[in-house]
Amino acid sequence: MDNKLNRLKEILVREGVSQKDLAVQLEKNEHTVSNWCINKSQPHLKELYKIAEILQVDICELLISKK
Repeated sequence: MDNKLNRLKEILVREGVSQKDLAVQLEKNEHTVSNWCINKSQPHLKELYKIAEILQVDICELLISKK
C-alpha cells in the first residue's frame, strides 16, 4: 500500500518555494516540513489550509487523489 498522502514536495518545487521558506512562514521546524514532504508525517488540516494559502493553490492540489 502506498502511504503517499500529500503532494507538498511536488507543489513546493513547482511554485519555487523551499522547505525552509515554508517552515519560516508556518513558524514550524524545518524537520517537520521535511517529514511532510517525504510523507513520513502529515500536516493537520488547519496547517494544510495555511500551506495552500501561502502557496496560492487550491488545498485539493496538496492531496493525492485515490481515484
